[in-house]
Amino acid sequence: MTEMRDPEEVALTWKRHIDQVAGQNWPAGCLYVVATPIGNLEDLSLRAWEALRRCDAIAAEDTRTTRTLLDAWGIATPLLAAHRHNEQEAAEGIVDRLARGERIALVSDAGAPAVSDPGARIVRHVRAAGFRVVPLPGPSAVIAALMASGATRDEEPGFAFAGFMPSKAQARRKWLARWLGWPVPVVMFETPHRLRAALSDLSELAGPDRVLTVARELSKRFEEIGTLPLGSVNDWLAEDVHRTQGEFVLVLHATEALPAQDEDLSADHERLMRALLADLSVRDAARIGAAATGLSRDRLYAWALGQKP
Repeated sequence: MTEMRDPEEVALTWKRHIDQVAGQNWPAGCLYVVATPIGNLEDLSLRAWEALRRCDAIAAEDTRTTRTLLDAWGIATPLLAAHRHNEQEAAEGIVDRLARGERIALVSDAGAPAVSDPGARIVRHVRAAGFRVVPLPGPSAVIAALMASGATRDEEPGFAFAGFMPSKAQARRKWLARWLGWPVPVVMFETPHRLRAALSDLSELAGPDRVLTVARELSKRFEEIGTLPLGSVNDWLAEDVHRTQGEFVLVLHATEALPAQDEDLSADHERLMRALLADLSVRDAARIGAAATGLSRDRLYAWALGQKP
């Protein structure tokens, strides 16, 4: 049973931490790049709260989304729009304000700005103008998914973040074929309406035994995380209609590292593949080519996709 703490002791603890964060160095003429919650509003750090409260303005990807966060935390700092369509203009305005000695915070709708979200152009512009940029780390869908997946190992802690998959089928397969060759876990984002098509391509290219972690609605009320072979993912999704809804992070677990291979095929293998592609789909040409040559189907698939206009 959890022991109840004295309310006065809790209040004193909070006050001590608030005083400590307020007493830290908060330089003027500085851009504060602030990570915000990816779903659970209580994940905002005290340091992020103080930065958003103390800054003269907050540059936000979507001011309506950020206003919800600010209202929840009692922050009244004015908002500026800074999204993909006005990023250059916003960057110039931010530099002007920094030159006047203001503190400006930069946030995206959720997670870390400038990481698969708008903001990188603003950061580059601010740094090029000679002003300081201070990152305030915090919630990250990438790290949260990796933490829950068990896909990394102490002896090989590397991973790759690939971002959102391309929306069109052929581009997605070509993109996946490139990432599948990495000998580390690969983290990807996908939307609900493209999830099944993406999983179908993943299973076809990586094989049904390759392990995948599907993380949906991370940090939210209906968070769900499943780790299973690609060949079983569709059955897992079918068990609950809600499993195809929400925000998705996919972690493709690594296979055993393969010996390095040249990207180019031999002249004989190229002739064979070109002959197969004249009458067959990329998928069938790669399958038959792998059986005939002993080369990896993934390698032949990626090569064949590269020959398409």
